[in-house]
Formats: sequence, C-alpha cells, structure tokens
Amino acid sequence: MKLFQKLLLAPAAIGLFAPIAANASEANLMDVSSYSQVDVVVNQDTFKPLSTKNPLYAGGEGLGQDLTNDFDSDSFSSTTSASFSSNWIIGAVDGVTAEEKIGATYDWSVDLITSFDGNDSLDVTLEAGEGDATLQEMDLVDTGDTVMVGSIAYTRSIGDYLTVYFSNGGAGSALFSKACSYEGQTNVLDDCGNVATDMDTGLGQAFSASVDVGNGLGFAVGYEGENSSDGLMTDEGVDAYGFQVSYIKDNFGVSYVLGQSENFDASDNSLTGGETEYQAINAFITPTIDRFPSISFGLEWSDNNDIADDDLDETTHYFIGAQFDNVGNGTLGAAVGSKTPTVENADAETMWEAYYAYNYADGITITPVVYVKENAAANTDDETGIILKTSFEF
Repeated sequence: MKLFQKLLLAPAAIGLFAPIAANASEANLMDVSSYSQVDVVVNQDTFKPLSTKNPLYAGGEGLGQDLTNDFDSDSFSSTTSASFSSNWIIGAVDGVTAEEKIGATYDWSVDLITSFDGNDSLDVTLEAGEGDATLQEMDLVDTGDTVMVGSIAYTRSIGDYLTVYFSNGGAGSALFSKACSYEGQTNVLDDCGNVATDMDTGLGQAFSASVDVGNGLGFAVGYEGENSSDGLMTDEGVDAYGFQVSYIKDNFGVSYVLGQSENFDASDNSLTGGETEYQAINAFITPTIDRFPSISFGLEWSDNNDIADDDLDETTHYFIGAQFDNVGNGTLGAAVGSKTPTVENADAETMWEAYYAYNYADGITITPVVYVKENAAANTDDETGIILKTSFEF
C-alpha cells in the first residue's frame, strides 16, 4: 500500500477506536463477572479456522462450493504433514586415496504425508545433497545439489488385515517386517544382512502387500520392476519378486524371505541372462534385563542359475549386531558382517563398525562412527574410517 493511502486510513482507524472506548466505560461489570460461571473448553484447535471443508481438498470435493467461508486458503489440509531432515558428516578414511584427507558432505530431505480418509497415505520425498562426493560408506543422498523426487508412494489399508503399497522409487520390501532391532550407520551394515532380499535396487516401480494375521504373525509379498520402455513383467525388462513370513513380538522376532531376481547390469539395467534365487533369515532378541543389549542376526544366501560351475554359483552374507539403547543420553551399538556376499569356497572379507548416537537436543543427534572394512587382495590396505555425523530432524 502506498504511503498516501496509509495516511488516509489513519483517521478512519482512530474513529473506530473512539466508540469502543466510550462503550467500555458503560460496561456492566456484574454481567461480565457472570461469564466465569460458563464452562468454556479451550484446546489446540480453538484458534484454527472454523471451516470444515477445504475447497482445495484432494479429489476435488470442494470445487463448486461456496468459497466465502472462513477457510484459510494458504494452509495445508488438516490431514497433511511435513517432516524435514538433514545429515552432515565430516571425517576421513585411511585406505581410500580420495578420502584420506578430512572431507565433509551433507544431504537433506522433506517428507510430505497426506491421508484422504484416515486409512491411506500419500507419501512424497524430496531430497538433495552431495552425499556421494566423499565419505561414500555413509550412504548419503547425492543429487548434485539438485532437488529431486526421491520416491512417491501410496499406501492403503483394506479391511482389518490387508495393506497395499504402490511406489515409484520405493522398495519392493516396503511392507516387509524384518526381524532386526539394530540401527546401522554404514552402507554395508545398515540392512541387517539383507543385500538382495531388501528389494531396493532402484529399478523404479515397486509394489508390496502385507497381511497382518494377528498376534505378531504376518505375511508379505513384494515386486520391483524396471520402469522403462521395456515394460513391467516382460521378457525384456528386469523384474524381482519376494515373499516374507514374520513372527515379531515386543522383545523378540524372526523373519524369512524367499526372493528371485533376473540378473542385470546395475549400470544400465540391461539383462545379463539367467536368474538368481535369494533367501534370508533374520532374528532379534531384546532381553528385559537392565544393561543387556538387544542382539540382531541376519544370514542371506543365493544361487545363480546362470553360472555353470557348481563351486561358484552360490554366495553367503552374514550380519551380527548388538545395541544398548540407554547409555547415558544416547545409544551405543556395534556390528560385524560380510563386506560383500562371499562366493562359496572363497575367503570372506569382513567389516565391523561401532557408534554412539548422542541425543544432543530435541531433533539433533551427534554420532561418532568408526569402521574397518577388510581387503583381502594382496598389497591392498584395509579401509579404516573415522567419521562424525550430525543429524537434524524438524
């Protein structure tokens, strides 16, 4: 508003206050005091807009209605929420030439969640960062600072038992109930030993469905397919399938996964011939004894039918982790496992990590991480990483 217009409004505003001041002197104090006898309920929704209908409600239900109500058009739907997170890391890795000097990197993401009827959820993740520029073992998001849609998914509960999930950019195991309580920090040890059966290969399209039988017993299926011109579930495109059964209670659990994936080159998603069958079993236990850690275990094995040599067609991958949840003001954990799936009759390369996630403040966690990744090749040093990670959630 121009300055001249503001000056014209000033006398009008003063004129409005004059009758208010006059009426205040005539107030009946006895009537005012009686207001204290009326029950008035004030809660967190008291001062929100009173409209019960959002004219921009998803699905278009509000279109065509009277828009002269008190709805605040600048606000989100009451069923929409947003959460934000960012990870900053600094450190160095001895044994990796490009990372031996101290380096730093970061990523961030925004998760938008909307429910339309209380039994479903539309989830969109926006992310950006330079996470793969250095300290790659920490597996941060790398988009070259460009904001991108990491994944978009729709989840819906059908009845009391069935849940379905559709996604682009998500994992085929989204509704799997993995029996693992360990919160891993490094890329190798954060999946509890499920390298292939996690069905998170980035092919593009994903589907999952789960049935909660009750009393901790559940079943789930998953699919992941190449989202390209080759099409889904075709001879030309890459497809992966999985089935899981799990039994999980408050302080213990076990799960089993059987999966199958067509062999492909991850650099361009081109088929290389044959299929690989995967199986994995996970278990965890959380003792109810003070100062005892939760223990998590994972074992995955595979059989590639495209390899004729019976001594080279199978691999194994293991993981063991322990976690103390209440050590001071944080969580202490350590794990050991296979660096990569180990071909039968070959020497296994192992990796271990240790960390302490300190709750510095609400929404801020500071985590020092130490890891060693073994290299069995001659004249090749082991990798030793010392990294400090700070996570923000708001």
